Amino acid sequence: MATVATRGIGVGVPKLHPHKPKHKSLFLGHRLRTRPLVEPPCSATLTVSKNSSNSFQVLALGGEWIDSVHNLFVGVGVGLPCTVMECGDIIYRSTLPKSSGLTLTAPGVVLALGALSYLWATPGVAPGFFDMFVLAFVERLFRPTYKKSDFVLGKKIGEGAFGVVYRASLTSKPSSKEGDLVLKKATEYGAVEIWMNERVRRACANSCADFVYGFLETSAKKASEYWLIWNFEGDATLADLVQSREFPYNVETLILGKVQDLPKGLERENRIIQTIMRQLLFALDSLHSIGIVHRDIKPQNIIFSEGSRTFKIIDLGAATDLRVGINYIPKEFLLDPRYAAPEQYIMSTQTPSAPSAPVATALSPVLWQLNLPDRFDIYSAGLIFLQMAFPSLRSDNALIQFNRQLKRCDYDLVAWRKSVEPRCGADLRRGFELLDLDGGIGWELLTSMVRYKARQRLSAKAALAHPFFVREGLLALSFMQNLRLQLLRATQKDYGEAAKWIIQLMAKSGTEKDGGFTEAQLQELREIKPKNKGNSQRNALASVLKIQRKIIKTLNESMDELNRRRKSLWWSRWIPREE
Repeated sequence: MATVATRGIGVGVPKLHPHKPKHKSLFLGHRLRTRPLVEPPCSATLTVSKNSSNSFQVLALGGEWIDSVHNLFVGVGVGLPCTVMECGDIIYRSTLPKSSGLTLTAPGVVLALGALSYLWATPGVAPGFFDMFVLAFVERLFRPTYKKSDFVLGKKIGEGAFGVVYRASLTSKPSSKEGDLVLKKATEYGAVEIWMNERVRRACANSCADFVYGFLETSAKKASEYWLIWNFEGDATLADLVQSREFPYNVETLILGKVQDLPKGLERENRIIQTIMRQLLFALDSLHSIGIVHRDIKPQNIIFSEGSRTFKIIDLGAATDLRVGINYIPKEFLLDPRYAAPEQYIMSTQTPSAPSAPVATALSPVLWQLNLPDRFDIYSAGLIFLQMAFPSLRSDNALIQFNRQLKRCDYDLVAWRKSVEPRCGADLRRGFELLDLDGGIGWELLTSMVRYKARQRLSAKAALAHPFFVREGLLALSFMQNLRLQLLRATQKDYGEAAKWIIQLMAKSGTEKDGGFTEAQLQELREIKPKNKGNSQRNALASVLKIQRKIIKTLNESMDELNRRRKSLWWSRWIPREE
């Protein structure tokens, strides 16, 4: 029978001893057996020897030599670790080190959680890529297509600087005289509005008007026109409702379909206004969570949907999609001066134009946290809150006058109240009384939204978690809305007072313990004044830095212009066209 012998080798072949019984030698947990085809006169020997040139000679005499060579190579490959250690011991499969799979470590877990948090941070890198490369593509494959000849235009219901709005119906099935669709012929920013409405329809359809389709009509006889189509949901805007003498009771009948069995008064009016503000903040939070800033929030752009009995946002022509950088130009602003925030720009003017869409999406959480552009809309929503509370501020002239007074008070509502309250009329006094209900939580919310610095304003999420919305208002929240509010209240905490307490404690301990500042040293620090004149080296450095800033500014402006031209070409690739 065959035997295996090794001489001074360390290649992982098990070392078998001649005194062992026949067929008892183990080769990696398997018996190495050979069966000769023809019985030889003597036992066949398989010899593995190592010569001076470190080469191996394998002699196989008889038997099933293919299986033997296969087992030998498997043995050499698996036994390599033992070869390196030169142990020469027999290796069993049960003793080989087993792979433990994925090993969890604390740094790895922290890194994974950090990456996951970044991908889902506002405005959402991971949802952005999914929306851009999956949802948008699938939607365009299955959505119905229309052209201008498919519609019968009805009466004109609105006209502005950027387009004309009509009632319309389909030619194939005219449902009524006036139609159940709304068509807008956009003269400018039409491509932007189509993009924004499609984004909103995929991500947060309940926040804005029900968008159907948008296309570009081209003709040799006239200029190209963008057409946008919505389902008709109602023609009453918040501006129309606020101007009524019955406000806010006229909204109560729209939301509930009936009049509550409660006496008229501040408490009832407060609950109606609270319901309107909650619906507006829910819509804004949905827009901001996907990276869209409206930039033109005002009562005229908030419509009441008769089907859902909620307020929705319309007119996204001035909106910007900061997830991919569409309709964002650093030194351009689109706003209504009556409701615009003091900063006018949603991001720093030093921010360059957005790069390509994938790169802009990947960097969007960083720019969002650096600039907090959503606070621009929050200021506008605060002014709407102010108009609903104060009847005397609901006209355009009164709002313009208020903005002038607020500017003189450095945009401090508390200072404005101190200046006007002693000599205010009955309407203003009634508004202050309404906001002072329940310990003044309405006034606190208002002052947290209308502030000069954007970073000091509440976000839409934080505003929804404010105690002003603890009570249900007119309508009880749905299960999902209630769950969402509970989550917001659990995550939105105000640590300002705690931070002040810690700073005061540190300052106090620093003056009392060894090594801390003494009162005399603190007084010296307070009395230090900056030098007005610098030396020649400092002046030269300042001149160099000034020149550097000018060069960077010029380069940024050039890149902005190139990006603007590139984007104008990029729009034409995905807007449907009617020839």
